[in-house]
Amino acid sequence: MVKEIEEKSKKYFVCEICGFGYNEKNTAQKCQNWCSKHKSCNLQITKNAVGILKRTIFEPFK
Repeated sequence: MVKEIEEKSKKYFVCEICGFGYNEKNTAQKCQNWCSKHKSCNLQITKNAVGILKRTIFEPFK
């Protein structure tokens, strides 16, 4: 199950394995499924990431 976080009144969905954050829950779930099965990240999925969760703080890409 992906983690849902809210930062600056915006909702993000995060892969709990690699920490990439997405705007859509479905994309985060695809990422988490891939990470758990292959023990790696998929560039076709992660290119949709909007940031990465580090510890408990969401840091958007610049």
